Amino acid sequence: MSYAALPSLDIAHSVQLLLAGALAFALTYIFTFGVIACCRKVSWLDRPEARKIKTNVRPRLGGLGIFAAFVLVSLVLYLPTLTREQGQTQVLFGHIYPKEVVIYGLFLIASLLIVIIHAYDDIRGLKPLPKLLAQTLAALIMMGPGLHSFHGVLFFGVHNPFASGVAYDPALPWYQQPELTLFIREPLVSWLAIPAVIFTWFWFTGMMNAINFIDGLDGLAAGIVAIAGIFITIISWSLRQYSIALLGAIFTGAVAGFLPHNWNPARIIMGDSGAHFIGLALAMLAVMGGAKFALILMVLGIPILDIAWVAINRIRRGQNPMKFDILHLHYRQTHLHYRLLFGGLGARQICIILYSVTFLSGLLALTLPSRYKIPGFVLVALTMGVLLWWSRQLQDKRETQQGVITGEQSK
Repeated sequence: MSYAALPSLDIAHSVQLLLAGALAFALTYIFTFGVIACCRKVSWLDRPEARKIKTNVRPRLGGLGIFAAFVLVSLVLYLPTLTREQGQTQVLFGHIYPKEVVIYGLFLIASLLIVIIHAYDDIRGLKPLPKLLAQTLAALIMMGPGLHSFHGVLFFGVHNPFASGVAYDPALPWYQQPELTLFIREPLVSWLAIPAVIFTWFWFTGMMNAINFIDGLDGLAAGIVAIAGIFITIISWSLRQYSIALLGAIFTGAVAGFLPHNWNPARIIMGDSGAHFIGLALAMLAVMGGAKFALILMVLGIPILDIAWVAINRIRRGQNPMKFDILHLHYRQTHLHYRLLFGGLGARQICIILYSVTFLSGLLALTLPSRYKIPGFVLVALTMGVLLWWSRQLQDKRETQQGVITGEQSK
């Protein structure tokens, strides 16, 4: 192919991404109407609880619409592209398959498991242990362990920002290698792979729970994940990983299509099934093709730091870090979006603020050279600190105003 043909090829791929994303958006939007009707008919509704802000009753299986749209569009538009593209291959049962086909197949199995288990949790309720076991099984499926190698996603190395352009040389110390690895350089089944298996498990289960934890206000999780999906699509396209960019566009469109139904005041929520599904998909897209791990850490830096900070506060007061906070008791030490809510901001205002921070973090991740990613992480952490300080100021101001009003009414 001549270099003159590349611009027209990029335009063709760009149009394909936009059309695929638009189709996924439209299908999620349409499917969600059906989910709302079915849930109301059989009374599969979200009930008020002491730990929740909302008191109205709404369907909570919105993730089914996202899942159905993503699977349908990806089967029709994404899967056929993999048979025409050159890349890594895997040998399974004596047949050769593109590695992306294998990862995609493993993802469909893992995501179906996650959606079924957590849809049951949305309807009937499950204790934390069965849900963690389901997440662990999904992570193992995504790794695709075989007799000799892992056929799926095994996260055992990241790009070294301080060794850009350096070729691998076994004579160099580990910190000068182009990739920082966990004891192995190939996804082979061995005792040395155990740290990589643990890290991959933590990545998938952590991302699923992270998205589930930020799904506390109408539109918050869907909007933040859609923004993250946009940046994954952009960086994949810029690296000419067109098939991964296509899958990212489909994912972004499917998640964004749910937002009109979920925008405050929401007609439906995605539930644990939806939050865990999009968390699993985001974790997969972040490591497919490489070069996106740092981007996702920066884009989702605020939610990740928020979860870590909340977990520390729960442990300090003797509470299980996985147990939800009772908001009227712990509103000063709970998630950032609830802190801002108890500071007097509305759900839409909070979403716009956190969308903006997420988008700016994504721009920073795209534009910063590799060697400046660590200062970028520091800047995201400082932003989190400012938001926590601001939420405290808002709460103090609101409590002072309420105290004044209460004092005037008692006179």
